[in-house]
Amino acid sequence: MENWGRRLKYYGFGFGLGLVFIFFFFRNRGCSWLPSNRVKNAILERLIVLPENTVEKMNDKGLSSDHVIAVLNDGDVLFNDSDKDGDSKAYVIEKEGKKYIFTLPYESFISEVFIGGDATKVENTTKGMAEVIHYPADENLVYPDSSSIVTCQQEALGLISAKEIFKKIKETGKIDFSKSDLSIRPKPEHYVIFQHNKEEIGATVIWYKNKLNIISFHYASDKNCE
Repeated sequence: MENWGRRLKYYGFGFGLGLVFIFFFFRNRGCSWLPSNRVKNAILERLIVLPENTVEKMNDKGLSSDHVIAVLNDGDVLFNDSDKDGDSKAYVIEKEGKKYIFTLPYESFISEVFIGGDATKVENTTKGMAEVIHYPADENLVYPDSSSIVTCQQEALGLISAKEIFKKIKETGKIDFSKSDLSIRPKPEHYVIFQHNKEEIGATVIWYKNKLNIISFHYASDKNCE
């Protein structure tokens, strides 16, 4: 009985020490149950995009998209400075004295990045373009709607494979905020543009079951699929 009690103490000590190591040394690399990592995972599950004004500020400061990803890996989530109320949220993450704001718009598949500012006053961008610097690790992220119109459009474009569409979006895709509407309910509509056969293709996309659901294509072509 005495040996059993001693073993229990050793086990408890080792377990507690392990938790300390996990919390202080690996808190940004695991432990999804930690509040800060839950926020970071929610951001990384979306397309991380840089609106034009953020790109300009980053260029002025000599920052790149690598800095943004590094902030998500090793930065600290400042919950007191973040906007956690309501359906749409904005979180401040700091690394080496630099603060970034990451938005989580309601039912949207994007997270916009802003440098500095007040998270409670951040609004969804409605003009200009945004470049995508991160996609979730899902090779089947994109799927076109099964409606007859979308199927006809795919045939007209020669884009039958969803994986091929995703590949082209990853290579040349951008978000057009002027043609997106994140206020639409129940699902905000995003307008994604990408290049295919030297032509600019537009796609209206919604976030459905953690997938990019293309509900229509837009292109200059002779074939009418209406």
